[in-house]
Amino acid sequence: MLGNGYECFEGADAVILHVLAEKIRSQREKRKLKQQDIAHALNVSPQAVSKWERAENAPDIAVLAGLAKVLGVTIDWLLEMPGQRDDVFEATVLVSSVAGAYEMSLGMEARDFATWANGMFYVLTEATLRHGGVPIKYMGDQYLCFFTGAAHAQRAHDMALNARRMVREDLQIGLSTGEIYLGAMGHPDYARPDIMGEVVNMAFLTLQWAEAHADSGIAATQSVVDGLDTPAKTGQSEEVEFRDIAHTVRVYEIFDTTSTPSNTGTGTVRRPPLARG
Repeated sequence: MLGNGYECFEGADAVILHVLAEKIRSQREKRKLKQQDIAHALNVSPQAVSKWERAENAPDIAVLAGLAKVLGVTIDWLLEMPGQRDDVFEATVLVSSVAGAYEMSLGMEARDFATWANGMFYVLTEATLRHGGVPIKYMGDQYLCFFTGAAHAQRAHDMALNARRMVREDLQIGLSTGEIYLGAMGHPDYARPDIMGEVVNMAFLTLQWAEAHADSGIAATQSVVDGLDTPAKTGQSEEVEFRDIAHTVRVYEIFDTTSTPSNTGTGTVRRPPLARG
């Protein structure tokens, strides 16, 4: 039934298709995700996801693993076989902020600041979707999203460069790759999708490092750099001791290919590590 390209199903296949459609729809809604979120995470069209949920077609076999991860289930569960929930998967997390946003907010009416922030978030969200990412959260001037599936580190890296070009403000970005947990957080009536895990914490800490040390405004952990299909243009790097992270983390400044690092070449510059405690 799966991946055959047919749009007409009969008998047992039709029953299975309807059960699968209901599972996809109900699990997506349970996790507070939109059809567009699923589509961008899997690099398919929103129309394809809509057809799955209307039992007009079935997902291709090639996207089943990714679909199961985004929905927080197993392939076995999708196909009505016994299995365990799998809400944890590998992804690249991107978090951003704007330098000076707090000071700017002090001189603005709350509504004016919200209008400014929403304009920036619109640009960041469009950039995320264009690179196949999933927007998660907006917090003051901070933005959180993730990328999973094929070449997720490369797509997150490319989105970061693109966002820096598109946003007029002094955008700062932190990137980290690893396992995340995706689930609905909060009261069932008000729950929203969120991501958690050490890699999310490291993305925020890497953002802080970028704010303090990266002239380019972008910093990424070693795990992101290692996952790139095309080598990044890096500047300084540092082995950092982040607070509440049990191991040291190498962080790199990332430059746009059209920019020039403050140091000649792509060498490593050591700075005193960020202290714990």
